[in-house]
Amino acid sequence: MAFNILIVDDSSTMRGMVKKVLGMTQLPLGELWEASNGKEGLEKMRANWVDLVLADLNMPDMTGQEMIDEMKKDPLLSSLPVVVVSSEGDQAVLDHLAQKGVKEIVQKPFEASLLRQVIERALGAIH
Repeated sequence: MAFNILIVDDSSTMRGMVKKVLGMTQLPLGELWEASNGKEGLEKMRANWVDLVLADLNMPDMTGQEMIDEMKKDPLLSSLPVVVVSSEGDQAVLDHLAQKGVKEIVQKPFEASLLRQVIERALGAIH
């Protein structure tokens, strides 16, 4: 079974880095989709089969937190695992995300090996 992953980040550099790390995980990867904000992310989720979302929080148009809130309202998206990859340091925000069901939170900057472990754990939970 190959995993389809959506990377939601306003930085094309960060999206590229995450894709590179995903390629190093040796996980069976299917499609890798990209979105530059939460609104685009929701559109990609609704148009494609996605197994995991890797999302930044601080983005224009629709933040990652707003996207997660919208996902929780949608029966088709509410159980989709989300890993937040962000520079957000506000513990109250991070605690709120955990209550919303965010599987893991990775602080930027991060080591590739850490992101790999987190992705493997998150995907293992649905495998």
